[in-house]
Amino acid sequence: MNTTTTHYITLLSKTSKFKPVLPRSCQAKSEKQNTEMASKGAVEEDKKVPLLEDFDSRYEEDDQNQTLTRRFWIESKKLWQIVGPAIVSRLTSYSMLVITQAFAGHLGDLELAAISIANNVVVGFDFGLLLGMASALETLCGQAFGAKKYHMLGVYMQRSWIVLFLCCILLLPLYLFASPILKIFGQPSDIAELSGVASIWMIPLHFSFAFQFPLQRFLQSQLKNMVIAWVSVAALLMHVFVSWLFVYKLQLGLVGTAVTLNFSWWVLVFGLLGYTIFGGCPHTWAGFSIEAFSGLWEFTKLSAASGVMLCLENWYYRILILMTGNLQNAEIAVDALSICMTINGWEMMIPFAFFAGTGVRVANELGAGNGRGAKTATMVAVSTSMVIGIFFWLLIVIFHNDIGLIFSSSHNVLEAVNQLSILLAFTVLLNSVQPVLSGVAVGSGWQSYVAYINLGCYYLIGVPLGFVMGWVFDQGVMVRTISFYF
Repeated sequence: MNTTTTHYITLLSKTSKFKPVLPRSCQAKSEKQNTEMASKGAVEEDKKVPLLEDFDSRYEEDDQNQTLTRRFWIESKKLWQIVGPAIVSRLTSYSMLVITQAFAGHLGDLELAAISIANNVVVGFDFGLLLGMASALETLCGQAFGAKKYHMLGVYMQRSWIVLFLCCILLLPLYLFASPILKIFGQPSDIAELSGVASIWMIPLHFSFAFQFPLQRFLQSQLKNMVIAWVSVAALLMHVFVSWLFVYKLQLGLVGTAVTLNFSWWVLVFGLLGYTIFGGCPHTWAGFSIEAFSGLWEFTKLSAASGVMLCLENWYYRILILMTGNLQNAEIAVDALSICMTINGWEMMIPFAFFAGTGVRVANELGAGNGRGAKTATMVAVSTSMVIGIFFWLLIVIFHNDIGLIFSSSHNVLEAVNQLSILLAFTVLLNSVQPVLSGVAVGSGWQSYVAYINLGCYYLIGVPLGFVMGWVFDQGVMVRTISFYF
């Protein structure tokens, strides 16, 4: 084939939609030239685009070349995107309980002790269990969202609603028979009777947990934390108004304080549910599904395991209050310890928010194979939470004479709180670090180790130490606060 024929065939192939058929000798030559050109292009492409390992190593070198201040600032911004809204939502939700206790405290010492027992013991026992059971959604919804199986998030949440609602029914006798149960554990008759009345009026609050906790985990898995924060703020403002109306204007007394919690927490439920149903989650909420009733037993086992792990720490504080009720002058002792625990729990919402944020950041960095980034996230979270803890430590030390005024005007109660204030300050300081380290452990996949450590510290050391020093050495309520350290 001459040169003119070759040029003609080439021109024809460009202008015609039919591919020309060349002789076998020309096809072989052409394929050889194409192979050589492809190999040459591949070599040049490899020179232009580095391998994945080279890219990762260069990324790590750039990260190592950054100054510590620069890395701290970048990690802080990432951390606070998670922690900021979490602090707002946790503080506002817990503040509802604090405000209720504050209103009850100004009604009288007996009312404060009764609402403290109802809040911290009766509600607190099932609160920890249901909160832990709902935490199973963090794993299930997170994995489903990452796998882009968006419709399964709604199904998992509905399964959690069913399981937690049934669990609420099983726990209902705890509210109905609160008075005799408290008397069995040695609580004074007057405190037990009034706590039982408050507990019965808190049954609607009890059932709100079955819906609010799964809704919160459902939205958190989609990083819709700001929605939870805004709804929580609105519910808190509503709670303040309703508490003032029921207690001071309508003068409903202790019953009024209990009813306000029911109202405010259901506002929180309907706010999150309204956002979810009416267009806030178009990809993850496809309506109520019959699929939610399948696989309930497997879901129940997973939820129960998560609930037991979390409620170990929560129940420890409830046991301390029950033990305090057996001391001499139990009314003052319960009031003082409840106030200190409420202040401690209020501030603990900040470290708990860092617990959630640290777990996410450490898990993300380890999942990306960036161990240095996980160390940076740990350092930033621990140091930031420690600074906040030092700030609140100073506040308690400086205003130790006045911190009890929020909850009570009784001279005896205020004096007892003042005696516990220094121990409370150091409890707050130490608790600013422990939850963050637990978040690091959870992000690293060490949940079982954390559970065993908590079980040993709280139940094998803390509770026996409080029992021995409280009764054998007659050290009173001071020992209950000391046992927090262990």
